[in-house]
Amino acid sequence: MSFYKQFADPEVLLESVQGQDLPVYPVNAHLHTPYSFSAFTSIADALDRAVAEGVKVVGINDFYSTDGYEEWAAQCAVRHLFPLFNIEFISLNQSFQDAGIRANDPNNPGRVYLSGKGLHFPLRLEQPWLGQLEGVKAASNQHVAQMCARLNEVLAQTHAGFALSYADIERELANGSVRERHLAKALRLEVVRRFAGAVEQKAFYDRLLAPHTLQSPVDDAAAVENELRGRLLKSGGSAFVPEGPDAFLAMETVRQIILKAGGMPTYPFLADDAKGLFTDFEGDKEQAARDLEERGFASVEFITTRNSMEVLEEYAAYFYERGFVVTFGSEHNTPAMEPIALRARGDLPLSALLQELNLKGAALTAAHQYLVARGEQGYLDEDGRPRTAERARMELLGQALFAQV
Repeated sequence: MSFYKQFADPEVLLESVQGQDLPVYPVNAHLHTPYSFSAFTSIADALDRAVAEGVKVVGINDFYSTDGYEEWAAQCAVRHLFPLFNIEFISLNQSFQDAGIRANDPNNPGRVYLSGKGLHFPLRLEQPWLGQLEGVKAASNQHVAQMCARLNEVLAQTHAGFALSYADIERELANGSVRERHLAKALRLEVVRRFAGAVEQKAFYDRLLAPHTLQSPVDDAAAVENELRGRLLKSGGSAFVPEGPDAFLAMETVRQIILKAGGMPTYPFLADDAKGLFTDFEGDKEQAARDLEERGFASVEFITTRNSMEVLEEYAAYFYERGFVVTFGSEHNTPAMEPIALRARGDLPLSALLQELNLKGAALTAAHQYLVARGEQGYLDEDGRPRTAERARMELLGQALFAQV
């Protein structure tokens, strides 16, 4: 609650902005940090970049982790940014898997990424929900440890002359949550350390990836890491290890964890790819909306660089008009550094419509987490259903919170 002590009571905040022409603050509501995997070297790095690009509202959104919340809040405070407290999971929809239906993972039917928006800060999660969150995080880390062991077998088979230490990776490169991207980064760093020249590095990579060869320039760190991950650690790769049955929680279990943590269960849309194609679940937006409503989801988000402006406007406007909370983000959960100020595909700045919808969604999320921290009712009722009659009021309350920061 200490973070929220700086703010007045809701009615005072609402009165402070009545009749005002409020600015449309730039928002990025989905950013990964080094507490899972990130392009940023630190939380300070992420937020310094946000300031430099004029982004005013920023949402931390790490996999299985809220460990970065306190630092996120403190670092936002000194920069006059408003923090949103989010989380991300990979869940399993067994019926989708059985039917071969792809949702927001284009390569794995049944696997569904989910976010929680506007969680209680500091985290307040009782058992058995806390144990389930800790368990799936531990299972994810253990899976990466198994892939590290398998990668070392591949390195031995190719007479690499070195092996990777999972303990060192966990201690030096990760911050609680270890991802397969950490393995790719550790491998690249070790190759750079052991092979001084580009020719020697390229020759080693070609031997390791045979019968494939490295397509990326060896001095393009992000591209090399992405290629190593794709060739070695993803399905079909020589160091790939399938996830065990405890690697993913059911969609409904994840929804309950998010609700019990005070947040809003959120479906991240993949939407159109570079060829204009959609997954099985997402191609019919009306059917997708009905399915999400039936499952108790009242919030959706989009990672804007994936999508065309036209699809973003069509889908975001449709879901907003249907009563969903709509937010946008950039992720930054790959090695590549991209702008924090949001863009659509083709490096196009978001349209005025998308900026407005993004602000409204972020403002409602801010109001939700503020009210929940005060022990009051947020946007969702006790069953996780949206209180749509309160939406306009909560959007204004969130903008009042932004204005005060």
